[in-house]
Amino acid sequence: RAPARSTASSRPSDARTVTAPPERTGRQVRIVTAVTRLGYQIPNFTYPDVAPSDLFEVIKRQAVEADTSGFDTVMVMDHFYQLPMLGPPEFDMIECYTLLSALAQHTSHVRLSSLVTGNTYRNPTLLAKIVTALDVVSGGRAQLGIGAGWFEEEHDSLGFEFGTFTDRFEKLEEALQIIIGMFNGEKPSLDGKWYQVSEALNVPAPLSRIPIMIGGSGEKKTLRLVAQYADESNLTAPIDEVPRKLDALAAHCERLGRDRSEITVSVMGRACVAPTHDQAKAELDAALGSRGLDLSSMSEEDAENFRALIPYGDPDEISELFSTYKIDGVDGLTVSAIANGHIEGRVALLGETLSKVFA
Repeated sequence: RAPARSTASSRPSDARTVTAPPERTGRQVRIVTAVTRLGYQIPNFTYPDVAPSDLFEVIKRQAVEADTSGFDTVMVMDHFYQLPMLGPPEFDMIECYTLLSALAQHTSHVRLSSLVTGNTYRNPTLLAKIVTALDVVSGGRAQLGIGAGWFEEEHDSLGFEFGTFTDRFEKLEEALQIIIGMFNGEKPSLDGKWYQVSEALNVPAPLSRIPIMIGGSGEKKTLRLVAQYADESNLTAPIDEVPRKLDALAAHCERLGRDRSEITVSVMGRACVAPTHDQAKAELDAALGSRGLDLSSMSEEDAENFRALIPYGDPDEISELFSTYKIDGVDGLTVSAIANGHIEGRVALLGETLSKVFA
């Protein structure tokens, strides 16, 4: 399998470059300071009493509130059907890069990213062009969040090849070699098992050095790819498992000869914050009810077990909870407000609350 060709390229003022060892396909490693300190993810586009004609306004408002309240990144899911744990397939889902490009026109500061792109959905040369276009139209604020892909029902229904677990990770690694070369202003060629490209052009070039974030927590494959190719690791794991994930990442970095401190680590979380505890509880109960969970018909113990899926409370309670995420080796947090992010002012309150924790 021929590696993608890689040459030195320009870099932003907030990054320094060191030469990658040969195992990293000759890539110039980008060290980006605090890629994600505090990210806001929008995982849901089905809101009470919101018609399709009004949907973008509600999404836009969340992004604008995030842009002005302390978040540094706005992220949307790259899916075509809603995920089983969040709702039925019939719930609204908007194609992520079209949406991110639209949000770029209404925000000024936040970086824009998927959390995360399923590599299986697009040819890597097309993906590189799409993310580069997002960087151009946003004035240099694009980020590539990427993963191997996992939602089998979506693949089968829409005609995307799913393949085996090993297939998907082999595809992801080849895709990263191609995309990185295109981002770096090279003309990468790859005669791989899954992809074949010849001197792939990417013109115009990105305005910025686009950070690459790999999502997931697999200790053998995912975190090895992070160590070899990425600027950021976004961990989807309970907070008590994060130290073990960090140890695995450090071990991969040591084996590859990479400085672990070059990689930003963010952790995923969810929250439902409101001015008062009772408001947060009511808004969470309403959101769970819209998904078929009638908490009023349950014992209080059972109801609280369901509420525990999404931490809720007033700003002081949310601050105290997420202070536990500040552990050695964790640089930031990505958080969704699936229960009440559509309510005006809630994203701003969440940003103001968490920005004090992750200052």
